[in-house]
Amino acid sequence: MPKYIFITGGVVSSLGKGITAASIGVLLKARDISVAHQKFDPYLNVDPGTMNPYQHGEVYVTDDGAESDLDLGHYERFTGVTTSQNCNFTSGRIYDTILKKERRGDYLGGTVQVVPHVTTEICNSVRSLDNTGVDVVIAEIGGTVGDIESLPFLEALRQFSNQIGRSNVLFIHVTLVPFLAKAGEVKTKPTQHSVGRLREIGIIPDMLICRTEKHLDKEVRRKISLFCNVDEDAVIEAFDVPHTIYEVPLEFASQNLDHWIIDALGLRAGRRNLRAWREYVDKVVNCEHTIEIAVVGKYSELLDAYKSIHESLNHGGAHNKATIRIRSISSEDIEKNGAAKVLKGASGILVPGGFGTRGHEGKILAIKYAREKKLPFLGICLGMQMAVVEFARNVLKIKDADSTELVPETKNPVIHIMEEQKMIMNIGGTMRLGAFPAVLAKSSLARKSYGTDKISERHRHRFEFNNDYRDQFEKGGMTLSGLSPDGILVEIVEIANHPFFIATQFHPEFKSRPVAPHPLFRDFIGASVAYSKKTGKN
Repeated sequence: MPKYIFITGGVVSSLGKGITAASIGVLLKARDISVAHQKFDPYLNVDPGTMNPYQHGEVYVTDDGAESDLDLGHYERFTGVTTSQNCNFTSGRIYDTILKKERRGDYLGGTVQVVPHVTTEICNSVRSLDNTGVDVVIAEIGGTVGDIESLPFLEALRQFSNQIGRSNVLFIHVTLVPFLAKAGEVKTKPTQHSVGRLREIGIIPDMLICRTEKHLDKEVRRKISLFCNVDEDAVIEAFDVPHTIYEVPLEFASQNLDHWIIDALGLRAGRRNLRAWREYVDKVVNCEHTIEIAVVGKYSELLDAYKSIHESLNHGGAHNKATIRIRSISSEDIEKNGAAKVLKGASGILVPGGFGTRGHEGKILAIKYAREKKLPFLGICLGMQMAVVEFARNVLKIKDADSTELVPETKNPVIHIMEEQKMIMNIGGTMRLGAFPAVLAKSSLARKSYGTDKISERHRHRFEFNNDYRDQFEKGGMTLSGLSPDGILVEIVEIANHPFFIATQFHPEFKSRPVAPHPLFRDFIGASVAYSKKTGKN
């Protein structure tokens, strides 16, 4: 049975529980301790797949097809450990499981209650990773202490720690230690109250991660230790890092956070090895170039909607010794003001995935601009579909070409719904989801980037390239360079007589890592750096 680390948050949301959990995973892995991550979300949606990005941000997709919380992206990027369906549970999923059991009669006519039935199901979910062979499971609890919807999870964790023995569990609480400028001092009272709420529930935190704008001196740490009943060495400062979130594990290491956890849980560990991590951070800090990448999407003002894309661009930037300045552009702005004006100064254009009709003509205009101006371009999911529509309209001269998702009555549906999707009525969890293989064409840009002819990438879509138009596209100069193994589904398109023009039906951003950037992002940024040098935009 693994040991467990439960991470809770208090005072305010967005304190960085996900980054904290991921950073702890990095430090334990650096000590030869195997880890797995879980995220428990209190909302009643079964998963975030049907949620508006303004409500939730990015939907992260796992290899086995789970539409999950964006924090799973942090876990995978930091630790390199693949997540799964058993790594993200919501209240909705928990209740859905319980209600199905009740309808089957599993409870033998008993009254179904929050305690013990909901809390027991939560405990079962925590234990879903027991047989994976990992040493430590790091589980993050969404929301903040005191939220009504979080109470069943906290009660379940209290019960769970008693069931498996308190020595096998660590509770780490992420909290805020604000600085009041007028008073000229940091205040520990919010942290004291937050810990007090946890103790009322029956959970006594073993460690505090204190988010703060000012460094905490010894006196402040001693005060927090005294009033919150934690060891002074277990009061960890979480000061905002200057360059990249990937500095956070190094900051925690400097405070010996990993030593404390290993001792507290009685783990067997090797010597800490963070060499690759330090080398990556050093690359970020000492870049030689600065380039601007335009991300043309529907949610330009919402950075979390494209979290994995932004991180992947930065991974590719570090590999190419380039600082990436991301310019988030609304595709509707391009519709109003034109591509030339809005995209001026960019060294590369990326059009990400999305749904709905709003702004899709602006995406097509951006792609046309990239193609004609020989500007490096990377399209993802809907970005690929719009690249196909643009090519059909402006190169193949099929003027009314479109996607049936956007214009159902189009006479030239170069993008249409997948055959197996036509009879599906429910929208939740019914898309083509998860990892699927593809075969890459010889001499293609994709084949050169990947360095292999067989790949596996994660998908999230209902619509695809219409094979009725395949011959026209290939004769017209668009290479269908990635296909499903049976040759039916078009996974990648590219244009050969272009510095870098490639678009994928899948989401490569879900597999990029800081120490191992995704090959398409790596080479897209490489081409953008070359374009910047050539045009003097650097």
